[in-house]
Amino acid sequence: MIFVPEAYSDAWLELPIAYVARVAEVLGAERWWDDPFDPRDATILLGHGRALVWDEESGWRRGTFLSGRKGVRTELAGALYLGGGVLPEPERVAELLAGGGAERPVYRSYRDIGDGFDQKLVRYVGGLVGSR
Repeated sequence: MIFVPEAYSDAWLELPIAYVARVAEVLGAERWWDDPFDPRDATILLGHGRALVWDEESGWRRGTFLSGRKGVRTELAGALYLGGGVLPEPERVAELLAGGGAERPVYRSYRDIGDGFDQKLVRYVGGLVGSR
């Protein structure tokens, strides 16, 4: 059985961190952060003014970084969604970056607690839950 932290606990809010860290590693990005919740999201700075933003409803989008920091939603200009689902494998994100863009997909709602999404995030966590 997979342990999933209680919704809105610190450990639950941190669940996406290991996934985003893995994507940042695959992309060779050195700077990234998680953002506010509802939905849980995160930003990876790609360099040359570009950024990649993930959220638990629509997956990844890329664009020109306008503003953002930990605790403040990231704003992008010219955002294009990568597609590939809400939680594509980290190596797949790199492939999706090379593709075109799509309109905003909505794969799930952040309100869909208990839909199995958090169990998918847990597999990236290892020893990181609650250890921030």
